Amino acid sequence: MKIKSLVLAGALAVASTSLASAADKMKLMLDWFINPDHGPIIVAQEKGYFADQGLEVEIIAPADPSDPPKLVAAGQADLAVSYQPQLHLQIHEGLPLIRVGTLVATPLNCLLVLKDGPIKEISDLKGKKIGFSVSGVEEAVLGSILNNHGVEMSDIELVNVNWSLSPSLMSNQVDAVIGAYRNFELNQMEIEGVEGKCFFVEEEGLPTYDELIYVAKSDEMDKDKISRFLTATELATQYIVNHPEESWEIFSGTSAELQDELNAKAWVDTLPRFALRPFAYDAGRYAKFEAFLNEKGLIPGINPVSKISVDVSE
Repeated sequence: MKIKSLVLAGALAVASTSLASAADKMKLMLDWFINPDHGPIIVAQEKGYFADQGLEVEIIAPADPSDPPKLVAAGQADLAVSYQPQLHLQIHEGLPLIRVGTLVATPLNCLLVLKDGPIKEISDLKGKKIGFSVSGVEEAVLGSILNNHGVEMSDIELVNVNWSLSPSLMSNQVDAVIGAYRNFELNQMEIEGVEGKCFFVEEEGLPTYDELIYVAKSDEMDKDKISRFLTATELATQYIVNHPEESWEIFSGTSAELQDELNAKAWVDTLPRFALRPFAYDAGRYAKFEAFLNEKGLIPGINPVSKISVDVSE
């Protein structure tokens, strides 16, 4: 009888240990194919920081970059990497989304021209062609920048170049592009032997914002799991900052496609822009950008910051 009791107790102990060690599954949708912008996520996965937090994270690159927020809103993913400017619009469109963390805490967007081209100042764009990829926010950003230099949107020709930003500029299809990332398109052009020049949006009168954020479904999110996810990415970011070369080896080692000159250059340029405190957010920054979009007529009213962003650690 005593032996049976010991066997039963041992079986219960094993079962208990197994249950305790079972990781909570999370599904994360990226905003695009894996690239250096996602450094903390990939390093957290490879270094075991997610596992240390009791998480099994499935990282998915979307076929369509517009899908991730919609899938989160539909309850088909726990988190999505998205963009603060777009989040403001999506909430007004009725999507139940909220920012729960930050990945890249500064703008990456810029108005890009050829360094040795005819556009020396933004005012030189009057009567010129400007390429873009995403309508709405980018047009508002462009309009605000141009207005500060005496140029109206009616003074320029907008050309939808889809995602072919730097190629359309290098081939002289357009005179400038908006929506180019300073850590990618500039490097891409340099590698091609054509130098570009960025006019940084936050230096041209635009309210600063978080470029890449994590969004969750506002009415169904699991704060505990998200908190553990952000803790892991915070540890990964600290590791990246402390060990930039080692972290690059870890990141690029996950795929042969990442082991090229463009990604190596982008890694160096992106590293100082990762959010060191992914939980934290600047309420004033979100309020100012909401007011900016309202002023530009892109949203019908102004939401309180509490409807846009939340600190899941509280």
